Amino acid sequence: MRRRLLATAAAWAVATGCHAAEADADAKVVSEVVVTASTQDVIGQATTSSEGMVTKQELELRPVYRVGQLLETVPGLVVTVHSGEGKANQYLLRGFNLDHGTDLATFVGGMPVNERTHAHGQGYTDLNFLMPELASGVRFTKGPYYADAGDFSSVGSVHMGFVEDLPAQMAASAGTVGDQRLFAGTTFKLPGDARLIVAGEGVHLDGPWDHPDNLRKFNGALRLVQGDAANGLAVTALYYRGQWNATTDQPLRAIQAGLIGRFGTLDPSDGGQAERFSLSAEYAREEVGPGRLAADAYVIRNELTLFNDFTHVLDDPIHGDQHAQNDRRVTAGGEVAYHLDGTVAGQRVESVFGLQGRYDRIYVDARHTQQRRDLETLLADRVAEWNLSAYGQATVHFGDYVRAALGLRADRFQGDDHNLTGGLSAKEGATLMQPKASLIIGPWARTELYVSAGRGFHSNDVRAGTLADVGVIARPPFLVKSTGYEVGVRTSAIPHVQAAATLFQMEFASELTYNADAGQTEAGRPGRRTGLEVTAQYRPFRWIELNANVAVSRARYTDGDPAGDHIEDAPALVASAGVLLDNLGPWFGALEVRDLGAHALLPDNSRRSQGYREVNLNLGYRITPKLKVQVDVFNLFDSHDDAADYVYVDRLPGEAAAGVEDLHIHPLEPRSARIAITARF
Repeated sequence: MRRRLLATAAAWAVATGCHAAEADADAKVVSEVVVTASTQDVIGQATTSSEGMVTKQELELRPVYRVGQLLETVPGLVVTVHSGEGKANQYLLRGFNLDHGTDLATFVGGMPVNERTHAHGQGYTDLNFLMPELASGVRFTKGPYYADAGDFSSVGSVHMGFVEDLPAQMAASAGTVGDQRLFAGTTFKLPGDARLIVAGEGVHLDGPWDHPDNLRKFNGALRLVQGDAANGLAVTALYYRGQWNATTDQPLRAIQAGLIGRFGTLDPSDGGQAERFSLSAEYAREEVGPGRLAADAYVIRNELTLFNDFTHVLDDPIHGDQHAQNDRRVTAGGEVAYHLDGTVAGQRVESVFGLQGRYDRIYVDARHTQQRRDLETLLADRVAEWNLSAYGQATVHFGDYVRAALGLRADRFQGDDHNLTGGLSAKEGATLMQPKASLIIGPWARTELYVSAGRGFHSNDVRAGTLADVGVIARPPFLVKSTGYEVGVRTSAIPHVQAAATLFQMEFASELTYNADAGQTEAGRPGRRTGLEVTAQYRPFRWIELNANVAVSRARYTDGDPAGDHIEDAPALVASAGVLLDNLGPWFGALEVRDLGAHALLPDNSRRSQGYREVNLNLGYRITPKLKVQVDVFNLFDSHDDAADYVYVDRLPGEAAAGVEDLHIHPLEPRSARIAITARF
């Protein structure tokens, strides 16, 4: 029994995951900001060729099957699932399978979404609490080149803001896969230029699954705004509650033998429930001494229970292998940043200095269950984890055509773990310094060149230290170092075109790999990715935009292990292309093609996934200035590809005790349609 407990605890406890300063827009910026349908021209402001800002207009035009796909407006980012809709999505970027969010730092209204020392995977990023109507746009970065970006930001970071005013509106939608949604929101004008935004939504979704997801979720929001983002205060309260069933990735042999259909499941009791409450505040003041002050603070209460059965009867042929993962936490923290512009030795300097802090108080456990009934507690821990970070970054302008951004970040992390099942406890602590630097040449003819290098990191699960102290596992690093390099170009020299190309390399001291037996990620071998990313938008007329994004990469382990050097689930190609239509009289819409390339499923490359391609469409008509109707069609050509696939060992009844290594798949949803009507008042 102890042997089984330790083995299970090791798999769960080493799970690991897997706020940047706003760009200045004052008169000193070299280039004006030009808004197109989807992006803002950031020449003269950007630090690298791969950062950018997405407008609210594109968020509204994109066909979105699930709310997390709003992040697919970030060039090269793919958002998919391998389980129920109530669970955090899968994220893929630059040849990284980021699982449920590790190495993609995500912020909404200044609040971090990634969760540390999580029951299901380090960096767990669940966006189900977000209502699309409240999103004001997306600012994104890629690579560890930004001093204000810390934990989980090495591959990328995404910052989504909230609107400061919401027109009174109602929206209702219904679809062909048992999906319905009702949204209502408005803004109440208060004395002194204050506004109170009130919004709520109810959602139901079955999906195409033989055992329906039966997702039921409710979101509510109250947001008090005084002033604006540059000079004001906003306080936001959010509440989210969700319940669902889940169809996880299933063994291919079970489908081929007719035990289940392509959209079936061997364990229909899989699923979960989640609840989230947050209170946050954002403050900005333009004239505080010689500079500008920005600050935010938040308190978040999160609860999650997941029921997953990946290996079926491999470990327990009588009761099955379903596990419950329970996570309860309170997260509190904030940031203060001071922006100062001046002149040093005759050169214009824009600088920012900041402090960030975060505290997580966590209860997490793993239980053996059967049809959601507890059989045995395998692991239970109480964890306290905090970090304090300081950073500074200065952009020095050497004349009109050369500037350099130099940054330094220092992080101190501390974690305390008390294991409730074995009476073990341990402490983890680490300090990390991270230099960052970029050289920008231009703009000439509205073209800039960029060279960047930097260090970053992601944190690991604190519970791993407990097992390491008693000799169950080798101690993984608490803070995993990363190193990145980029060379890129950005141009808008051609009329109506914005384009960028970036050569990049990223190295991690410990890669994150998916352990399907445990249903989560683990700290693993060191790895490197090299690649090229190209993105472009062409807007020949005010009513149409064509866009395309392609990222090709090579992902390899670097430790020379004879097991193989291919990094599992790392796509060599991520591509998308689309058309956005707006201002075409009363018509608007979008067509989007998404392509996830072939990739290795095992380190020796003996099993491969073919990836998938999907085409989504929406078309809308404004009946009046305040009433519109929209039709979305997902998977337009009814692709039978798989959204996710993995190779691992499981066992079905009647098979040998050692189980069978097999391909496990989660199919793309078949073609479906949704109609939505929105009325403003």
